[in-house]
Amino acid sequence: QVQTVESGGGLVEAGESLRLSCRATSEIINNRNIAWYRQAPGKEREVVSTISISGSTNHAAAVKGRFTITRDKAKATVFLQMNDLKPEDTAVYYCNLFRMADGPKNPLAQWGMGTQVTVSS
Repeated sequence: QVQTVESGGGLVEAGESLRLSCRATSEIINNRNIAWYRQAPGKEREVVSTISISGSTNHAAAVKGRFTITRDKAKATVFLQMNDLKPEDTAVYYCNLFRMADGPKNPLAQWGMGTQVTVSS
């Protein structure tokens, strides 16, 4: 069963930065489309950022210009650099893989534990 492992969350003040890491096998990280998601208390899980097999990226409107998704193939890790964090970014962040034809709203792997990001005002 494919599973991803997220890390890097924490408690920060508004305006600060965090970098999240998503790890799995190198075959998964380096050869699949990967997405970062988040779920805030009482809300549905939403897609934050995606990176395709070819390296093209997309970000949700709420984070565009502040978040960057990258892939380090040598480390078999997908990063989510989050700058200028806001209290509304507070959520548990997850990563998963998806097929382009089905889109990131149809993830393929079992969900990991996620990593908590808390932004104080």
